[in-house]
Amino acid sequence: MAAGLAALLVATSPAATVDDLGWLAGQWTSEADGRWTEESWTAPRGGVMLGVSRSGRGDTLREYEFIRIASGDGGALAYIAQPQGGAPVVFALVRHDGNSATFENAAHDYPQRIAYARDGDTLTATISAIDGSKARRWTYRRR
Repeated sequence: MAAGLAALLVATSPAATVDDLGWLAGQWTSEADGRWTEESWTAPRGGVMLGVSRSGRGDTLREYEFIRIASGDGGALAYIAQPQGGAPVVFALVRHDGNSATFENAAHDYPQRIAYARDGDTLTATISAIDGSKARRWTYRRR
């Protein structure tokens, strides 16, 4: 009976909006062993959050990515990534609460799961295969 009630609550809960992920907004940085990664997110506005990420070592840029969180196909929220400015890859929002969000795309080669969790001025980003294997994690501090 409890599982049925939980399913009913999920089915009747309002869909997530971009405002629900506003806790992600800000400028975040991670530095260790000469390597750095920066990720910046705009506050929700107009139904979208825009993000950019860049990583490097010393003065050398190694990777960058344009990102947005917006309604995808069917109106559900999605994380839309364009690594190195390439073609967009869409990850559907599968879980969220007041300080975490998980996006998945099982058809993508890697990553298949992207998860964020915030604790005060610390943001943790984790990418992995759909089963959680091959996990890579970044711990950012708010700038």
